[in-house]
Amino acid sequence: MTTAAALAIRVNGEERTIAAGARVTDLLAELGLDPRTVAVERNGDVLRRATLGEVELAAGDKLEIVRFVQGG
Repeated sequence: MTTAAALAIRVNGEERTIAAGARVTDLLAELGLDPRTVAVERNGDVLRRATLGEVELAAGDKLEIVRFVQGG
């Protein structure tokens, strides 16, 4: 059985590994986050929500993920 190569990325300041070829939506699913309730910044650029499933992660990427919280 062949395993996919793992990429080292940084998410909210913490080192993580993810399978090569993973997209932002794959990372969000792994983290248990709904793409509709977060904002994602990758290497200093804010990503449009509509493109999260198209953006492939690369080794060394730095992501900041902010979750929207409702309340008062």
